[in-house]
Amino acid sequence: MIIARLIADEARLSAGLDAALAALDAAGMPAASAALLENGGEVLQISLAGGDPARVRAIVDAHFAPSDCLIADHEPQVPHVFVSDMDSTMIAAECIDELADFVGLKAEVAAITERAMQGELDFAGALTERVGLLSGLGEDAIAQCLAERVPLMPGARTLVQTLKARGCRTVLVTGGFHQFADPVAEMLGFERVVANRLATGAGALTGGLAGPIADAATKQRVLLEEAERIGEDAVSLATGDGANDVPMLQGATYGLAYRAKPKARAAADGWLDRGDLTAVLELLGIPRTDWVY
Repeated sequence: MIIARLIADEARLSAGLDAALAALDAAGMPAASAALLENGGEVLQISLAGGDPARVRAIVDAHFAPSDCLIADHEPQVPHVFVSDMDSTMIAAECIDELADFVGLKAEVAAITERAMQGELDFAGALTERVGLLSGLGEDAIAQCLAERVPLMPGARTLVQTLKARGCRTVLVTGGFHQFADPVAEMLGFERVVANRLATGAGALTGGLAGPIADAATKQRVLLEEAERIGEDAVSLATGDGANDVPMLQGATYGLAYRAKPKARAAADGWLDRGDLTAVLELLGIPRTDWVY
């Protein structure tokens, strides 16, 4: 079985559905059904008896973009554990880029960040280099940056709170920093935080990190250990946007790439290119009447 759930503009759905169904049929994967979910939302579900998920993905993407989509080999369900990246996923900023602006190096640091998120640079090396450029910056800049430059991503709190209300364990795991991740997690409702920590001394950043680096392998490990705690039938959800999220996205039952870089989008089970983070709830079939704001 292959289930493709998607959200797109009404005009795009009307124009693309017949062509998509014809393309699936031509590829030897005729749809068994195609209908809106019955929970009152705007989610179209295309069900197939079988086929190649990668080919289904390509056809759906070609005919409905921009869309939000999840492709699974079963009827999607509410996960037992949700693990998410922070920067550019749960918050609408890259914290290290914003901190660098306080020392006049935002453009330089942002360029390194972009290359790292595209998977062009080693994450640990790129992180160490960028953090080193912040040496001497006063600790008070962190609080100012958090207050002025780190908005929550639209729909983030509703996503986390609604999943928690359904008994889902929520974990924020980031290659960013505890100094930002801890307050963000508190605002959104995450139950556990895994992150790097900026080293400080004499009221300023030292240009180093305190403790081991949280990287792509860390994100995957946290996802797997959280799922293992639940048991072998655990259903997991992960969201992220960058190359360092790929192992986590691939390890989850449902890996969703949010406004993501190409490598992350290609590795995931679906993507959010159109709506805000509440689209995840719609794709999971949770009716809006059950959302927690």
